[in-house]
Amino acid sequence: MSNEDGRKSALRQVMASRLFPGATIAMFLSGLGASAAAPQIVMFMTKELGAPLPLAGLYYLTSLGAPMAGFFVGRYSDRTGNRLGLFRVCAVTGFAGWAGLALSTSVWMPFVIGVALLTISGASTSQIFAAVHDELGRKPADANESVVAIIRMALTGGWIVGPVAGAWIAAIYGLRPMLWMTAICTLLQIAPLGTLKPPPVGKPKSASAPAHHANLRAMWPLLAFTGLFILVYAGEPIKYGFLLIYMEEHLKLSPPVRGAVIGIQPFIELLIMPFSIGLGRKFGNVWLMCFAAALAGLANLCFALWPSAVGMFAGQILMGGVWGIFMVLGIIVAQRLLPDAVATASAIFMSSSALASALGGSAAGLGVAMLGLPYVFLLPTVFAGLAVVGLAFMARSASFQRHLFSANTPRDSSPASRQSTSETTS
Repeated sequence: MSNEDGRKSALRQVMASRLFPGATIAMFLSGLGASAAAPQIVMFMTKELGAPLPLAGLYYLTSLGAPMAGFFVGRYSDRTGNRLGLFRVCAVTGFAGWAGLALSTSVWMPFVIGVALLTISGASTSQIFAAVHDELGRKPADANESVVAIIRMALTGGWIVGPVAGAWIAAIYGLRPMLWMTAICTLLQIAPLGTLKPPPVGKPKSASAPAHHANLRAMWPLLAFTGLFILVYAGEPIKYGFLLIYMEEHLKLSPPVRGAVIGIQPFIELLIMPFSIGLGRKFGNVWLMCFAAALAGLANLCFALWPSAVGMFAGQILMGGVWGIFMVLGIIVAQRLLPDAVATASAIFMSSSALASALGGSAAGLGVAMLGLPYVFLLPTVFAGLAVVGLAFMARSASFQRHLFSANTPRDSSPASRQSTSETTS
């Protein structure tokens, strides 16, 4: 099946389902709301609550609770199979959290709300992808992975539109109305799915295993893969923290050029996403992500060693390729690595960006003091290089390939899936 035929088949599969169109719209709303507020939180805390800038910057550390919250929500989801019920609970919790932020009157309130409510709400996305995985498992087809790509693209689309919408609303109406917009988007995620209740998945075989260490042993490939993803993602907070400053103060680029540099990455990312599934089948998903990690290293070298507008554009175009591959294939590989607990796998992988942000933010603070601009971008180059080595080892490891495919093959026995397996393991 050609890439074009595969995309058409995936679109038909999406439109023929009750779950997939609702999941696509819900993911767009999720990305839209979260990305509208994320760049404005520090400004809200300093301007509206009077917090000192260093204290306001610490707010982002509240997201470190997201992996733990996601893990427990995912484990409960895997025990009960009630994906969409938990999704609705997480969405309502998120609405309460963002509304609470909009109504905050003291500096301590965003920190408590972030830890108590917003870390839980972040698990809503992983529950959607777990529900999608369950539905695709009931009806195996060649285009299953392309369906995941379409839904993942909707989430990315929300993250492209959100910062622009958030900045506009904050400028015209104020920061508190902008937070209310995020709260409403979070709650509206529930609407496209209505009262849909897919049949619950059965209890995984491993649920009856009494040994707790056996569960941890089964999770190590997923944890290793997620750790390598964190190394690649850690470059993002470094880039967003210092690339604009570098372009403005050192390269003296005009505002339109700086805006074009920032905006070209998501544009390239969306262009590449539809082709990631086909490329993954041809070259192997893990090998393709190894290539993407190498692109991340090259991108950061451009930022560090090519002091011109052309270098900045080159780096951002390469980063578009990185996330056009990782954002589609990452969730697919993560779910394959823990096929009997896909909600747990989804939660661990999708909440790992919080750990990556903490790693990247810490490295950025130390790195810019020691190396200065633009050489701080050599740090994410090193991180990406370590990820390349780790992903190459995984791609060549027979043990890792058994974890990746042996449990998945019986559930998805489509010809395309078997072909992808044979190509990757050969």
